[in-house]
Amino acid sequence: MTRTSLLSFFAAGCLAGCLSLAGCKKEFKPSDGAPPQPEVVKAGDMSVVTVDKPDQFPIVPAESLDAASELNVTGTVYPDISREVPVISLASGRVVAIKARLDDFVHKGQLLLQVQSPDITNAFATYLKALNDEQLANKAFLRAKDLKEHGAISEAQLEMAEDSEKDAKANLVAAEDLLKTLGVDKSHPSSIVGVYAPISGVIVAQNVTNAAAAGVTYAGSSSVFTIADLSVVWIVCDVYENDIPKLQLGQTARIKLDAYPDRVLTGRISDIGPVLDPTLRTAKVRVEVANPGILKLGMFATATFTGKIKQQRASVPASAVLHLHDREWVFVPAGGNKFRRLEVQAGQMLPGDKQEILSGIAAGQQVVSNVLQLEATLEGQ
Repeated sequence: MTRTSLLSFFAAGCLAGCLSLAGCKKEFKPSDGAPPQPEVVKAGDMSVVTVDKPDQFPIVPAESLDAASELNVTGTVYPDISREVPVISLASGRVVAIKARLDDFVHKGQLLLQVQSPDITNAFATYLKALNDEQLANKAFLRAKDLKEHGAISEAQLEMAEDSEKDAKANLVAAEDLLKTLGVDKSHPSSIVGVYAPISGVIVAQNVTNAAAAGVTYAGSSSVFTIADLSVVWIVCDVYENDIPKLQLGQTARIKLDAYPDRVLTGRISDIGPVLDPTLRTAKVRVEVANPGILKLGMFATATFTGKIKQQRASVPASAVLHLHDREWVFVPAGGNKFRRLEVQAGQMLPGDKQEILSGIAAGQQVVSNVLQLEATLEGQ
């Protein structure tokens, strides 16, 4: 077979194959390959329950309650900075003994540490020199006074002697005051001086260790300890910008601690911060609280502020509220033998074993008075 004949054979075969495929092609219909339409089944309302005998579950109306609005904010316990006192070593030198540590409770006048200081040696030497100069000037003044009485010296010479005696006495008083400031007994001098607690409280900061330098000259900071009187502390809260008008200075607050959820403390607002956090749009609100001994710095707390404007709310028997998974529910009639479950926001407990309802139902709305009985019946079905 020649080359021309071979090419003609292949061309004819390709043409025949194309015609064959064209003849076998089926017209495409989108409906043939489409999935079947899903069947929509309407589910029942899961919040509606059905019981056989609804008369077994008494229905009571929610009562109307005039309650003041409340604002709950979180805060942290801080020390009252006006009750924080630094412990200062006026004498510069080396620490030779530490008698108290961080977190210790100390009493006013208690020895905290001892410092060996050359300042004391220099101050005592100055005192001795001033003492000798004063004694010499006093003798010279008495002699000049006697000579003046006998006409041996002039009035000007007597005045000069008196002036020298007064200068020497002033130097002596200054030297004695310096010894007292450094805590040195001039009758029993020592190069080691004690540093004592200025107030009673807890040591919340310690900036010194054994053999360390103390005082401004050597250490760069005169503060060796910081003592805080924690009998009164601050609860510093973050309050959003929209809630600030609800607060005022002197307003009382109920304080609950995460560590002691059963204890309720009372405080008052002592400051409302004038500057807002530009990111969170909150202001720092400071609440002063008397510490019964359980408040520790850094504890988390919740402060509840009660407003002066009262609002109408609902109240129901405490047995009508179902507490489930950190949420509160009540059941209301839904017609016939059905009840509908509604989520509510419960408030504080009220006298008469009743529960305040902040939102979810209104006063006058019917609710099941004993929700536990209804819940048990539903579980048994």
